[in-house]
Amino acid sequence: MGASGWEYYVPYQEDLGAALDALRQKVFEEQDYYWDPWDEDDADEARVRPSTLDQLWEDEQVQEEGTHSVLDMHKVLRSGEDPDHGTVQPVQSVEAHRMVGTDRLTRAHVQAIEPLASRSWFGRCAVLHDAHDRPDEIYFWGFSGD
Repeated sequence: MGASGWEYYVPYQEDLGAALDALRQKVFEEQDYYWDPWDEDDADEARVRPSTLDQLWEDEQVQEEGTHSVLDMHKVLRSGEDPDHGTVQPVQSVEAHRMVGTDRLTRAHVQAIEPLASRSWFGRCAVLHDAHDRPDEIYFWGFSGD
């Protein structure tokens, strides 16, 4: 199938990790992720969607192929941490300046910063500001799944 791109906007909160956790829970509850309903070993046997995130990640097929959504991300990196499989890296000021000439990103800058997420199984996030230069929302985007 190959990796899939995904993107989400959530209301701003200072704790980016908590914002990711809340987004993941929402996506899971809304079943807004890839789920193959058929058992690979028995084509006549339908698989039931898991009722918890922990159950989802116990599924061998999900472990191998992912969900093609933000559910494949598990942690927002802190400054200085290296990007790794399943992590989200906030856009740094220097990156924002390089891409759009400011570190006060808005929705108008989203298309210009999207190339910052170019690796599979890795996400990015950016705090977006309103017309009054106040943090307004967080944009999460990336690629995952096989």
